[in-house]
Amino acid sequence: MLGEDVSVRSSARPLAALVAALTLTAGLFAAGAPASARTGEAAPMAEASDVSIAADTYDWKNVRIDGGGFVPGIVFNRSEKNLAYARTDIGGAYRWDQTGKQWTPLLDWVDWDHWGWSGVVSLASDSADPDKVYAAVGTYTNSWDPANGAVLRSSDRGATWKASTLPFKLGGNMPGRGMGERLAVDPNKNTVLYLGAPSGKGLWRSTDSGVTWSQVTAFPNPGNYAQDPTDTSGYGNDNQGIVWVTFDERTGGAGSATQDIYVGVADKENTVYRSTDGGATWSRIAGQPTGYLAHKGVLDSDNGYLYLTLSDTGGPYDGGKGRIWRYTTATGEWKDVSPVAEADTYYGFSGLSVDRQQPGTLMATAYSSWWPDTQIFRSTDSGATWTQAWDYSGYPNRTNRYTQDVSSVPWLTWGANPAPPETTPKLGWMTEALEIDPFDSNRMMYGTGATVYGTENLKNWDAGSQFRITPMVKGLEETAVNDLASPPSGAPLLSALGDIGGFRHTGLDAVPSMMFTSPNLTSTTSLDFAESSPGTVVRVGSADAAPHIGFSTDNGANWFQGSEPSGVTGGGTVAAAADGSGFVWSPEGVGVQHTTGYGSSWSASTGIPAGATVESDRKNPKKFYGYKSGTLYLSTDGGATFTAKASSGLPTEGNVRFKAVPGIEGDVWLAGGSTTGAYGLWHSTDSGATFTKLSGVEQADSVGFGKAAAGASYQTLFVTAKIGGVRGVFRSTDAGTGWTRINDDAHQWGWIGASITGDPRVYGRVYVSTNGRGIMYGDSSDSDGGGTDPGTDPGTDPGNPPGDAACSVTYDVTNQWSGGFQADVTFTNTGDTALDGWRLGWTFPDGQKVTQMWNATSTQDGAKVTAANVSWNGKVAAGASAGFGLTGTLSGGNGRPAAFTMDDEVCTVG
Repeated sequence: MLGEDVSVRSSARPLAALVAALTLTAGLFAAGAPASARTGEAAPMAEASDVSIAADTYDWKNVRIDGGGFVPGIVFNRSEKNLAYARTDIGGAYRWDQTGKQWTPLLDWVDWDHWGWSGVVSLASDSADPDKVYAAVGTYTNSWDPANGAVLRSSDRGATWKASTLPFKLGGNMPGRGMGERLAVDPNKNTVLYLGAPSGKGLWRSTDSGVTWSQVTAFPNPGNYAQDPTDTSGYGNDNQGIVWVTFDERTGGAGSATQDIYVGVADKENTVYRSTDGGATWSRIAGQPTGYLAHKGVLDSDNGYLYLTLSDTGGPYDGGKGRIWRYTTATGEWKDVSPVAEADTYYGFSGLSVDRQQPGTLMATAYSSWWPDTQIFRSTDSGATWTQAWDYSGYPNRTNRYTQDVSSVPWLTWGANPAPPETTPKLGWMTEALEIDPFDSNRMMYGTGATVYGTENLKNWDAGSQFRITPMVKGLEETAVNDLASPPSGAPLLSALGDIGGFRHTGLDAVPSMMFTSPNLTSTTSLDFAESSPGTVVRVGSADAAPHIGFSTDNGANWFQGSEPSGVTGGGTVAAAADGSGFVWSPEGVGVQHTTGYGSSWSASTGIPAGATVESDRKNPKKFYGYKSGTLYLSTDGGATFTAKASSGLPTEGNVRFKAVPGIEGDVWLAGGSTTGAYGLWHSTDSGATFTKLSGVEQADSVGFGKAAAGASYQTLFVTAKIGGVRGVFRSTDAGTGWTRINDDAHQWGWIGASITGDPRVYGRVYVSTNGRGIMYGDSSDSDGGGTDPGTDPGTDPGNPPGDAACSVTYDVTNQWSGGFQADVTFTNTGDTALDGWRLGWTFPDGQKVTQMWNATSTQDGAKVTAANVSWNGKVAAGASAGFGLTGTLSGGNGRPAAFTMDDEVCTVG
């Protein structure tokens, strides 16, 4: 039996408690004292250094793009209206917010060490208890992901989570990830769950609501299909395993386990199995179709039909042939109910849903119909006849049963102007998820490789009029970010993204009108602007053919294609001279190159190895830097020649990123390394001739600069790093002497090492890259730039706050469900002196009980609650703020506390 249990949450909690919790056993995290107290762990002790850490309260949001990645799964709860979830392959899970018609992220708490848990291979919403939701997480089944997979469980709709780690890996970003759902809750006995595993690990079952798991040894077939058996990386040659589980709820009763269970297997000759005795024994269903994999298996319980969508491959990109079959559970009859002849398919079928309000109505998708468009099929007679979303009306013209409006996400047109029968926007591609709302026959959502589309007048299809498709993706941000730049004028942010190129963000809370075009790069790997002439911008990236580089003279609003040296195969990195007079490019396929003007011709740089990362000095237009394998290279002639400079003690392995400080010649910061060698943050003030390692920064992965604090002469420094034993996003206003952690454990976003930059125009604002959760930006509560309070070393007794401390408090309920709620509390020190430790008190008006608190410790006596600082956020400068969060239980109302006190002094309530 598997029983390791980890308490995790989508709200702030000290990171050290999360890491320490990995050694704990199931059941330890019952409601009661805060997690940090229950683990017996104090706050992390700082390693010996001269660094101090303070904490600042930041407001975090996504820079809006809306979508940008593959959504392989959408799950509606079958017993509560408007409760729906979406899963992504690398960007976590989301819950639908009907009020705002947007998605709420649920896994932003996933930390650096468990970045793989941002990949969600399956979701299950409990229809017997809608507060419960489960997620099977893990990104890769091979060595790329060092951690095993886990099943996360929540009893408050994803506000907080607990995790049971598995003895194998899961693959949210592996081939076959659009099949499913692999995770399922027994609708009659909701303590029973099943999980289909990859890699030959078979079928697994939990009988205690996902706390512990054991293999179903009676299940006879762990699967045998791999996308590419010749691949030796562990990616294409992995057995895709058990791919879906479906219950026939008619064969059980409330509290009694469902007897008939259907399981899909990645085996072209044996793709469907059934148990008729609650999972005790299993057998292959006779007469089933062969030569295909069943991507989905959905049961229409009103008429007893099990439908299969089949493809000759596992997807999500491939698939050349497909079928749809129907199984009559009462008689055992199999019937091919495909909408087109097998000879006419050039795609596989995957997306599949039945209308729970209209028995006999079902829909399916041709997920791998890349050209001219995906196809969606609909039947109202259990598959006997079908209609499709579009038809040819004399090739190449087509007639659509739908209209499509992407004005809310205009870049979905890709700026394209295709010839018929292609259209823009497309109906989609990689359409492996399609769900009809079980409570509303008019609403349907489906996932694509770039967004979630949906309709709210689907029944128009049957009435012979057009139904309307729009993006239903607001709040779901799924881009992988490679590079970020914030110029001193023009747009506040320029982004380099995987899969959709990148954007000029003229407003952070508005969806950009179009990605970068001319050229269209599938993934932008690097971009830069000229520091003293920020209208000049350059970007490089991946493309099917040349060019791999583009230039702009108007701050990225318009672009023109550059020429490139022979042999370029990928973008690499690029740097612009401080005045825009020239560029240095280190592309894939050839060595480092330099040019003057806008790249009409390129010349090979000398003295620097191929594949080096290149950056420019932000003051001297003739200076460029390169780095590879532990050596910093310097050019003083515009990139024509380089000379090896510092190498002693610098990292020779791992990811290394470095940048020069704007306005100061020769001032360079370097972050990177690996746990098996040098790892940290280094600073040079002599153009890389020498570097000094910051002793207090244990690890660092990216570095950037922003507007200086009030009274400071040096730009604000931002890093993603491990400082004082804590992983996070840090800020320094004194060139790295003191550090402030500016994220919290609710906002970690897995792996965030690719890029970070401050905003040169807004003090405290920072932009952080994620690998699947888009671009995050944070604004400080210390908006006046009053400098950095050095805070207290972690582990130091914060002592007592000074007397007569003035304060103001805001208390916001951020989430509420049946029997429970979540709240955020922020207090501001309105006095003239810093607080050296704090203790905030209040009385709940309706008998609420605190169950967990993070970024503070709590005690409760009846309705009276006291929250005290933890060791790393005890100091709060005059005018600064601190915040914490909590979850609690309800027995009646949920009124706000009328008053708050700081050591018996009454605070102002906001």
